[in-house]
Amino acid sequence: MAPIDAPAVAPVLSTPDTHIFEDPTPPVASSIPRLSDEQVYLTYEIEKTVSEIRAGRWRRIALQFPDQMLVDAPRVSEALSKGLKQARRNARDDGTTATRNGTEAAEAGAAELAKSVDRINVSGEEKAVPEERLYILADTSYGACCVDEIAAEHVDADVVVHYGRSCLSPTARLPVIYVFTAQSLAVEPLISTFKETYPDLQEKIVLMADTPYTNHVPDIHRRLQDEGYSNVFAPSIIHDPSSHLPNRTVPDEVQADSAALRNYQLFHISDPPTSLLLTLSSRVGAVHIYPTTTTTNTTPPPAILASSAQTLGRRYALLTRLSTVPIFGILINTLSVANYLSVATRVRALIAAAGKKSYTFVVGKVNAAKIANFSDVGGWVVIGCWESSLLDSADFWRPVITPFELDLALAGDAERVWTGEWTGDFQAVLARKHERTKHAAEADGEDGAALEHDTHDAPADADGAADAAELDSEPESAPPEFDLRTGRYVSHTRPMRRSTTSTHPVQPSGAKAAPTALTKRAPADLATIGGQVSPAAEFLRSQRTWQGLGSDFAVVYEGEDGAGGAGARVEEGRRGVARGYVVGEGGART
Repeated sequence: MAPIDAPAVAPVLSTPDTHIFEDPTPPVASSIPRLSDEQVYLTYEIEKTVSEIRAGRWRRIALQFPDQMLVDAPRVSEALSKGLKQARRNARDDGTTATRNGTEAAEAGAAELAKSVDRINVSGEEKAVPEERLYILADTSYGACCVDEIAAEHVDADVVVHYGRSCLSPTARLPVIYVFTAQSLAVEPLISTFKETYPDLQEKIVLMADTPYTNHVPDIHRRLQDEGYSNVFAPSIIHDPSSHLPNRTVPDEVQADSAALRNYQLFHISDPPTSLLLTLSSRVGAVHIYPTTTTTNTTPPPAILASSAQTLGRRYALLTRLSTVPIFGILINTLSVANYLSVATRVRALIAAAGKKSYTFVVGKVNAAKIANFSDVGGWVVIGCWESSLLDSADFWRPVITPFELDLALAGDAERVWTGEWTGDFQAVLARKHERTKHAAEADGEDGAALEHDTHDAPADADGAADAAELDSEPESAPPEFDLRTGRYVSHTRPMRRSTTSTHPVQPSGAKAAPTALTKRAPADLATIGGQVSPAAEFLRSQRTWQGLGSDFAVVYEGEDGAGGAGARVEEGRRGVARGYVVGEGGART
């Protein structure tokens, strides 16, 4: 397992003077060529989108594009506007036809005349319906694969049309129309590669593709059946990241027994994200990836056997490193995924139960400079998209893990068993919480009965001495904690667990209590804010070299009365406008 080398100091957050007027963001190279009008109509599924908007009766529609597709955003918006306008015209024509037919039928009798009046009213309502308004979301607050409900709410949108690849995470507030923007794929080379990878026609195989290529899966599945493959399963897309195959259906035998998925090989079209690859590798027998970025058309590209052992080893090394971290930071990297608040509450409860401190931050796109501002935080937990929350980069000063990994990191050395299973969906943390709560309730019932039995057997006059002895012995009997990465003893791994050792001996009954007016603060006590222990305040007091303006003046200046004082003298600075500043009381202009 390769060691993880973290930077010794936080990265420099200031921008060099030579780079002030330079944009460090690399230009986004569009991987999609210029499309014709017909290709735009088909790729972006204009007709289907118009039908769904009309069926939902939505009036304010937000269009969310990834960066590489923004070049087509104006053309897509224009095509949708024309399609919606034509749909409204067709609806008015249908209403006019219905009115004309009703008028002709009214001549036959009074009953038919009443129906025609109703139809006239319906036609009038149709004409009064306002036109749909389209808004292009030019920048997303979080990852491109997630639905940006926050940006959509800024324009008071009724629905979001999400284009491109999607993680299909369940949204919290707004309905979503997904357009995967189907990409072209050469089927013949893929069939040849599949036959070379799996020569056994009876092999159990799951044929899975990334969302932009899912439209090719039914055709490929039929071709493979014609070739003689009888055990190829082609899953359908569902909106369930907690599925055994995330966001995909599973075979019937897997629904009855999840372990049966180990008997399947997986053939994945296009490179999956690292989070999805780790999840799939821990659940199926083997994963073969068919690349879609190859430029050669003469020979079929070979399927790549995916291996996640090295990545899993690195993740496990992070967990053992963070087991002794006293302060965690919780990064809420989404405000759109359902149940993110419940998971944040669960994560805070896990950290508090382990005797550690946590601080919550709401961020947009995570980068090393943002989280390096908080040097007292020893590790970060990301609550966000299940695909993009896996940040395995050496640029971060402190490790970044997922809620699933935090649950393992906070477990004891005897309970932390690494089986190779990995999941990026934070809904699994809630499921594990429910299971643990059930087991804990059963254990509490047995322990409560035993405790009641022991209480009846113990002498009444020995209760106080027994409780005091138990409190005194608890800190001494607690096992020492060592950093498994460095082998050093860590004494501050649980800053929120107060010492229960009594500072005064147990007084006999009737004796005068010891005075408590003056109490010496223990050396291990932490700083408090508002009566609550704050490890961050303790870090600020004891370890930070810069504590705000004036703290970097180490020279002691003498005042006018001869008394010494820390910090520099307060002097009046420049005032005025840019064409001429006034400096000091003398009024010298610069």
